[in-house]
Amino acid sequence: MKITVIGTGNMGSAFAKQLDAAGHTVRITGRDLEKAKSVAAPFTNVSAYNAAEALGDSEVVIVATAFPDAAAALQSLGDLTGKVVIDITNPLSADYMSLTIGHVTSAAEEIAKAVPGAQVVKAFNTLFAQVLADGPLFADNQRGSVFVASDSERAKQTAVSLARSLGWNTVDAGGLVNARYLEPLAGFNIYLGYGAGLGTSLAPVWLNK
Repeated sequence: MKITVIGTGNMGSAFAKQLDAAGHTVRITGRDLEKAKSVAAPFTNVSAYNAAEALGDSEVVIVATAFPDAAAALQSLGDLTGKVVIDITNPLSADYMSLTIGHVTSAAEEIAKAVPGAQVVKAFNTLFAQVLADGPLFADNQRGSVFVASDSERAKQTAVSLARSLGWNTVDAGGLVNARYLEPLAGFNIYLGYGAGLGTSLAPVWLNK
């Protein structure tokens, strides 16, 4: 796939690493072009761009900013009509121990309102950056899961294909409204990692018999 990643922090860098390894063509952008260039430099298939030039012919946009910055960052790319936007954000408080919105809306739904021409899909938000960077395999040959929620079947299948190309199992999490469940799930995972001191090498999965 041709993919634009917005964000040069830990999650954006992890996506650059894994998308490059899977052979996708990646354009990465952020507030600081030099930082974007440093993230892209180690990878054959990743190039850095200013926001106005970062969309190019990408079919997919991954928004890997903090939630408060996501809408403006997406809008800075230009016309997103028909693009699949993968929202990995969580609406976290300053100390990461609670959510700033929930119950009646979600980060994903608010982002969808901000870019109405795009097809928004919630995915990858339950993964720590370290987990994403290290890949989908855990102890005892367990494989991690990516939960995928969208009102667009095309966006959902795009995110599923992308996650599977990186080696992840996927779980169909229904419509975008179910981001209201996935974001608290991520919040609980963050609590376990930091609040309970279990570290950042863990992730939620869904098991069936």
